[in-house]
Amino acid sequence: MLLPALLALPAYDAVAGSVLDVDFACHIAAQALDRALVEFSLQSGLQIVADGQLTAGLNSSGASGRLKPSQALAKILAGSGLGFTISADNSVLLHHAATAATGDASLPDFTVVGRRTEPPGNPANQDYRLENSVTATKTDTALMETPFSVAGVTRQVLLDRQAVRLDQALQLVAGVLPEASSALLRDSYTMRGFSTGNGILAYRDGSPFPQAYSNGFSSKRDPANLERLEVLKGPGSILFGRAEPGGIVNMVTKQPSAKPYYAVQQQFGSFDYYRTSLDATGPAASSGNVLYRFNAAYENAGSFTDFVASDRLFVAPVLKWQPNPRSQFTTEFEYQGFDESPGAAIPPLGNRPAAVARSRNTDEPDFLGNRGYRMLAGYNWSHEFNDFWQLSQRFYYHSIRAEIENAFFTGPADAAGNIRRGLGRQRPRSDNFFTSLQLTGRVATAGLKHTLLLGGDYYRADDSDPFDVRFLPGSFNVFAPIYSPIGFDGIDSARGTFFAVDTSTSWFGLYLQDQIEMPYRVFVLGGLRFDQANQLDRLLNAIAGDEHRVSPRGGLLWRALPELSLYANYSENFGAQNGRNGAGGMLPAQTAQQWELGAKTELANGKFFASAAYFDLSKQHAAVSDPVNPQLSTAIGAAQSRGAELEISGEPLPGWRIVGGYSYLMFAEIVRDTGGSSGSGDQGHRLPNAPRHSGSLFTSFEFQSGPFAHLKLGAGCNAVGQRQGNQANDYQVPGYVSANVMAAYSLKLGHSKLTAQLNVENAFDKYYFVGSNTGYDIFFGAPRTFLGAFRVEY
Repeated sequence: MLLPALLALPAYDAVAGSVLDVDFACHIAAQALDRALVEFSLQSGLQIVADGQLTAGLNSSGASGRLKPSQALAKILAGSGLGFTISADNSVLLHHAATAATGDASLPDFTVVGRRTEPPGNPANQDYRLENSVTATKTDTALMETPFSVAGVTRQVLLDRQAVRLDQALQLVAGVLPEASSALLRDSYTMRGFSTGNGILAYRDGSPFPQAYSNGFSSKRDPANLERLEVLKGPGSILFGRAEPGGIVNMVTKQPSAKPYYAVQQQFGSFDYYRTSLDATGPAASSGNVLYRFNAAYENAGSFTDFVASDRLFVAPVLKWQPNPRSQFTTEFEYQGFDESPGAAIPPLGNRPAAVARSRNTDEPDFLGNRGYRMLAGYNWSHEFNDFWQLSQRFYYHSIRAEIENAFFTGPADAAGNIRRGLGRQRPRSDNFFTSLQLTGRVATAGLKHTLLLGGDYYRADDSDPFDVRFLPGSFNVFAPIYSPIGFDGIDSARGTFFAVDTSTSWFGLYLQDQIEMPYRVFVLGGLRFDQANQLDRLLNAIAGDEHRVSPRGGLLWRALPELSLYANYSENFGAQNGRNGAGGMLPAQTAQQWELGAKTELANGKFFASAAYFDLSKQHAAVSDPVNPQLSTAIGAAQSRGAELEISGEPLPGWRIVGGYSYLMFAEIVRDTGGSSGSGDQGHRLPNAPRHSGSLFTSFEFQSGPFAHLKLGAGCNAVGQRQGNQANDYQVPGYVSANVMAAYSLKLGHSKLTAQLNVENAFDKYYFVGSNTGYDIFFGAPRTFLGAFRVEY
């Protein structure tokens, strides 16, 4: 037997590494030995080194259960005639069993089979590529075996880019563009030509993370406790409920770790920017079965725009209890307080943005603010019945309170730059509840391996948004601004209007999914979801929506080579009501369908990943800004987008890391317009904020040795083509290319690591616009901006 011989290996006995003593959930099916070793490396976090000839033509019976790495390896290698040694740096060296038995230390040349030296979530992991994802399937699945387009922004990318807002990171994902909606006060995006809409704009660990309802702006989410971002392209409602069809942004949070880790970072930059952040994790009890994580950030900043400033506080404690190796219970809390100014908009002048200085603010200096908080509290637990079946449950409560005051345009500017404005005062309140129950199982039947997923979820949102609007007398000139001395309360209420939202929205969903691994490396995925959704208008005491729908999706992937996968999928989507129309009613829920074809490859021993996809996406009842009242929405009959995307990420050579993407959105149009306030003339128009070409790239190089060891240099660019400013296509937002550079140097001081870093955004000081709100508000991009940081980790 192989196992007794392995236990006698002195190199293994000499290792005192915590990773070797910790059980892990091992799920490695019977397959070719080289592939089984890759899976072992991904699941255990250990790097495997071997002569490529050793594993050629050999098969493995696999391994399953909660095992120590040595136990799992013994099962994987059983019957192969191979042995292993685990070195002092936790690398696994494969060799013929006879070599170990005789004590012959002369091993053959090595090549890397498994690549990861640190698992995801470990601060020492510096990967730019995402190898596995939970977002596309709700099971931890390798991207090379996932028949959908998935992209990620890892922790190291967030650090190297010094991303203090989500949109800075998501620019690196092909087909994802930040929207300039809600006065730049919320995280909304255009994905594959379609807006993420109102309400739920992103997900947090697979659960809805809503904004305040409709026009309630809330505040952009702080990234202090985010481990990474995962993006599922195309419809995702089968697993996530009522979502927009362009894609899903899933924020994966940092979790408690048994290994203590502490980090403090101080950032400082242009326009009086200061930010302090803290990250701490480790055991909370001497028993080691209670772990904690605590993240916090405080930010105070000015702006390149007159009258704009922000003051924000974020705290996020997490506590995890593990009563036994198969069970865990985690409690979480988040609080984000904000006192900030809405972004400054400029209007179109003719068919282009008015050419004014970037410092120009068309808001009223004394009527400009967004103050409030958002709070989340919840828990999740999971239990493994055995090596194959797991039950998990989540519950979250999410609350938003805000007070918002700002000006808005009631139409475009005239040729002289004169424009009429209104002042809006909002007091949005939002209380959201979400719970889910999910059963996951792994079974084998008739030579097929199934990963089954059965779940249900319930979501409820109670939203109110009183909105008081007053229209300023006279006009405002964007070239020679004179601010109003009378203020909001000085305007006669007869020169305004008042409307309100007070709704209760709920949905209940059941979903079933089966991932099947077939012979010849063929992977099939199929699933169905049933949704029942309704909405109560409490102002009218009437049902504003009551709908149900069954949504299917399916995918097929063939891993033709270890380095190449080909896939196709079809998905349908059931979305939310998209806000209120000008008549005071609710817009209908949107539906969508998508076909997608693609290919994926991983090269350089798995260190470099690339994917290409072609999609055809159709959506019905898309919501766009109402040109008569930009604070409301109107629904168009149908819209469609078609395009191709390319993603790259990884480390092609030691120290050289790269991430980026390109999107060619060849078609993105309103294909049927049902009329309404927007008129029927928008049919055939291009969707707003949907450039034909867009792309981004960031690359860095860290010197591995010599006098410049631990010095990292990086550079990148973000390019966006011309976009239509609104659905009428009567003005355009010019395209732009902006560049960024960075430099960082790390120094080891005992058990601590000190890093000094400098980033320069918009390095060539490009005058550009991030986009429009699809009405008449256009927003500037920031000028050249310097951001420095000192970070201590230990």
